[in-house]
Amino acid sequence: MVEALLVGIFICGYAAVAFEHRIGINKTATVLIMAVVSWMIVAGQHVYSGDFSRIVSAFNGHLQEIAQIIIFLLGAMTIVAAIEAHHGFKVVVDCIRTHNKRLLLWIVSFITFFLSSVLDNLTTAIVMVTLLPRLLEHRQERLIFASMIVVAANAGGAWSPIGDVTTTMLWIGERITTVQVIKLLFIPSIISLLVPLIYFSFSLDRQPAAPQLRHAPLAHGGKRVFFLGVSALIAVPVIRACTHLPPFVGILLGVGVLWVVLDVMHPSEEELRIPHIMSKIDLPSILFFLGLLLTIAALEVSGILHYCALALDKTIGNTDIIGMLLGLVSAIIDNVPLTAAAMGMYSVHAFPVNAKLWELLAFGVGTGGSILIIGSAAGVVVMGIEKITFTWYIRKISGPVLIGYFAGAVSFLVLYGIIGG
Repeated sequence: MVEALLVGIFICGYAAVAFEHRIGINKTATVLIMAVVSWMIVAGQHVYSGDFSRIVSAFNGHLQEIAQIIIFLLGAMTIVAAIEAHHGFKVVVDCIRTHNKRLLLWIVSFITFFLSSVLDNLTTAIVMVTLLPRLLEHRQERLIFASMIVVAANAGGAWSPIGDVTTTMLWIGERITTVQVIKLLFIPSIISLLVPLIYFSFSLDRQPAAPQLRHAPLAHGGKRVFFLGVSALIAVPVIRACTHLPPFVGILLGVGVLWVVLDVMHPSEEELRIPHIMSKIDLPSILFFLGLLLTIAALEVSGILHYCALALDKTIGNTDIIGMLLGLVSAIIDNVPLTAAAMGMYSVHAFPVNAKLWELLAFGVGTGGSILIIGSAAGVVVMGIEKITFTWYIRKISGPVLIGYFAGAVSFLVLYGIIGG
């Protein structure tokens, strides 16, 4: 009875999130209520039993893991916001000099791919898609470019422990390690990008692209802030490997160093200093992740996710197929709750660090979200900016992306067989 009630609450809550714009209730409010109510039900079931202390301990354990993710995201978003405040991404944009549309598509896609492995894929997608009106005049071509930015951002985030929230979750949760995820997922990720990239290259004509780019000028020290911020993000996995401390420690060090540098650089320009920059961080998104992860934790403690894992093992059995299937599901269900659910379904004891399932999951939920425009945060945001319709994306984009997804997944299985875990 309790399990059915929890599942019902999750389904209703997730439906409210999916139809946020129709019902007019912010998704963050929905998931916060869903999380608290779920834990109240779980706690209420055991409050008069002898194992209530086990529930409290489980709650505190999950909260500790979730807090590490939240602190990491806050730090990373602060660094990215500092770069944006200084117009530091102009450093990247200046690399785009061609007017050949086909070459331009490749340049934009690869800049997005590599930039999203250092920044998060959502921020990278926003930065790159805002350039398109200054690069292309024809709307249909701009939509193809915007769609490839989504594909490239998600593919680039999949092979880096700091490039996507789901990969970061697996990394912080000690399911994957930095070197192994890069070694095993870089080639599959780039293959998942190359397949649709080659296909869409032939759909563009040879007419030169539009007008010269115009950008806001770099703020004072903008170039230094860009390289310092990127260096701080790259240093996080290095600090993790050297000290074995949680990743949020490295990100806090980066924020601290950047804070000092900006205080020295801008003694009288408050809008370019960290306190003002932090006021622009998307705090509702942080609280959304908090509520979502707490809800998934409640489903895990109640045993629901364990039953789901048993059902998958009984009906499918092969973890390779399960991993690829979860990637396909991520095209419909947001990859954050899907990853959290998978981590709850399969224990680290049965599938230790760098097990094939975790590596395949990192690839699948990262790149699989590109199959549909609603399958990733990057896709949803780009959908809003460029007014891409769901049906247009399915007709024009989904097919090549789906082929690229399977090509990347097959290449991963071959690569894993050669390199091993």
